[in-house]
Amino acid sequence: MRIGIDLGGTKIEGLALADDGRELDRRRIAAPRGNYDDTIRAVADLVDAIEAAARARLDEAPKARVGLGIPGAISPATGVIKNANSTWLNGRRLADDLSQALGRPVRLANDANCFALSEATDGAAAGAAVVFGVIIGTGTGGGLVVNGEIVVGANAIAGEWGHNPLPAPEDDERPGPPCYCGRSGCIETFLSGPALARDYIALGGDDTSAADIAARAGRGDDRALACLDRYERRFARAIASIINVVDPDVIVLGGGLSNITQLYDRVPKLWGAHVFSDRVDTKLVRAKHGDASGVRGAAWLWPALS
Repeated sequence: MRIGIDLGGTKIEGLALADDGRELDRRRIAAPRGNYDDTIRAVADLVDAIEAAARARLDEAPKARVGLGIPGAISPATGVIKNANSTWLNGRRLADDLSQALGRPVRLANDANCFALSEATDGAAAGAAVVFGVIIGTGTGGGLVVNGEIVVGANAIAGEWGHNPLPAPEDDERPGPPCYCGRSGCIETFLSGPALARDYIALGGDDTSAADIAARAGRGDDRALACLDRYERRFARAIASIINVVDPDVIVLGGGLSNITQLYDRVPKLWGAHVFSDRVDTKLVRAKHGDASGVRGAAWLWPALS
């Protein structure tokens, strides 16, 4: 039995999976914000509750293996958490502290890596050798899985495509919007949900959500259609750079903007102009497990992450 925990900034979700992938129990609680010790206690209590419920369903089961997905990574240089937007985790030995609280080893990975692992294991990219997972929502996360294993990288930043510059910028895309990372023109500043909403305003639209812009485009609104056309062309350029470097079999989209249906038809038609190949066989697909993919991937860290 495996337990996966998705540690977010506002909520903590957990589930138990049987070894065959069956979901045994799932729970969600509010995340303690700004307090590291309370976070450790909350995760430990959630694991205990899920494990008790799952063991009751299985009658007898060994102690569960626990995987944790976080919006950050373990620094290979220091062993502490870095790059977490839940800033109270940064600089902490989270895996060690949680292992001590639970009395068992804990495996930890970036949440985008967990998303990619979930979809590569039993999701939309099951059976594919090279899978790139993209989360497009409030940010633009990415994760890479090769032959069923997460590629972490020497600096624990493999898959972080969102903080590369937007490829082949047009005149009105230079120098690009400022990014929280300190640079300008990052892919995230063009492809995230807030970026799409800002671009709609720049085209003369009102202040509305990315989901509403997509809905208006579906009703034939000219301004929304023009905004999505710009978004699709930018997405095609950005993802073509990943295809040129990684050459994945499948690219899986998750996050709020992955629900824009026309992306799956339009973007592959556009990316060929930017890919160094006579044809592109990479598939662009929507995540099978949706919002549950991150927490499922955390559970699949056992035994997939060495």
